[in-house]
Amino acid sequence: MGLTKSWCLLVLCILLPSSYAYTDFFTSIGHMTDLINTEKDLVTSLKDYIKAEESKLEQIKKWAEKLDKLTDTATKDPEGFLGHPVNAFKLMKRLNTEWSELENLVLKDMSDGFISNMTIQRQYFPNDEDQTGAAKALLRLQDTYNLDTDTLSRGNLPGVKHKTFLTAEDCFELGKIAYTEADYYHTELWMEQALKQLDDGEVSSSIDRVSVLDYLSYAVYQQGDLDKAMMLTKRLLELEPEHQRANGNLKYFEYIMSKEKEKEANKSIAETDEKTGKETKSQKKSKDYLPERQKYEMLCRGEGLKMTPRRQKKLFCRYSDGNRNPRYILGPVKQEDEWDRPRIVRFLEIISDEEIETVKELAKPRLSRATVHDPQTGKLTTAHYRVSKSAWLSGYEHPVVARINARIQDLTGLDVSTAEELQVANYGVGGQYEPHFDFGRMSDVSAGGATVFPEVGASVWPRKGTAVFWYNLFPSGEGDYSTRHAACPVLVGNKWVSNKWIHERGQEFRRPCSLSELD
Repeated sequence: MGLTKSWCLLVLCILLPSSYAYTDFFTSIGHMTDLINTEKDLVTSLKDYIKAEESKLEQIKKWAEKLDKLTDTATKDPEGFLGHPVNAFKLMKRLNTEWSELENLVLKDMSDGFISNMTIQRQYFPNDEDQTGAAKALLRLQDTYNLDTDTLSRGNLPGVKHKTFLTAEDCFELGKIAYTEADYYHTELWMEQALKQLDDGEVSSSIDRVSVLDYLSYAVYQQGDLDKAMMLTKRLLELEPEHQRANGNLKYFEYIMSKEKEKEANKSIAETDEKTGKETKSQKKSKDYLPERQKYEMLCRGEGLKMTPRRQKKLFCRYSDGNRNPRYILGPVKQEDEWDRPRIVRFLEIISDEEIETVKELAKPRLSRATVHDPQTGKLTTAHYRVSKSAWLSGYEHPVVARINARIQDLTGLDVSTAEELQVANYGVGGQYEPHFDFGRMSDVSAGGATVFPEVGASVWPRKGTAVFWYNLFPSGEGDYSTRHAACPVLVGNKWVSNKWIHERGQEFRRPCSLSELD
């Protein structure tokens, strides 16, 4: 949004969603719940197929057991056995009719129902882009919350209800996805984890140490650690001496190593500068480098700047009647100060569980990948730094939405007739919105999901049924740059939020400008 376009109010609510979805599954937990139901349906179908196959095999088994006894008796005295006319007739009947029936039973395909269901459900399956997106989300969580690979692999995350773990194959897949993105740092981390689990005795039918070491050695080399790359390559060749690429790499590494030893022997200043330049190049910033990323990630982990005791004493909790609003004189709402400069306040218990469920149900069918404004093209587009799905709700669509809009107007004292519609957003695996200006988020989650303000060091944590409010413009209409904020990725849990952006137009008498640009 433009610099002088809006203020923002955040209505924040986290719940346990179900959903409707067909693409970009990883961007919305709400949509991913459909996949859980799809997989459950497929498991039921698979079990039905297994029962059908077992029933078929049981029939064949009984037939084989019956004929085994009969042929044992017949072969001991064939002439005597066939001397009985009934035995002669039944032999003719079995070989002419019954063995053909058994053949048909053996050839009968019991998988039709399962294959048919798979074909129907496959149209709702995630694709390669979704799998890559989910993998990148794990890597993003790892970086943001300083999680080591072993912690993630073992599923040791705070507040988890359903603990799970990553197999060596899973770790290998994460490493491969990082490799295809030329992200050799994460390639090394996850290939090392895969190798560790294999070395610890984990059995895998799809990967082996040779494959892991092949990726790992190259990733290490790309990061400039030639000694380690050679050590890993030699270990690979111990396992598979004829590995063509590894043999070629080893010769190349040895050649580079010999050249570096020559440089060390000569010790010229020019060569030292060249080496320094090379090392600087290996530490090149990533394409999505963010200047304040370190501060942003520290705030997400709760490691930000602490407000001084003197400033903390000026933060209060109170009952607010919306500036003597008739609706709240007898029933004021709870209000807490979250931060002083910029002033951020939280309203508690202003949206009920029933209203939350209604808003969710209205939004679910419309959820689509959240977009950002591209300044180069002037068009809306998706971006790696905003990972969520959102929908927009109008007041005329449902009385609950109209009530929420009226509540926002009453509590803020601002005119919402010129405001944008109510936005509902659901953050998926590792969902986030990196630092940005609005010139509008929140909920109950087990871990992560804060809204942080890197410029001032503030972190506002999700709490269900509450709303957080701040002005991103001064009364003069100038943008308040201290309100640059970000939505941290949710580590554990599920985050649903509603946002309301209230525009400057229409507030001339409700929030009149002053003589100072910054007042």
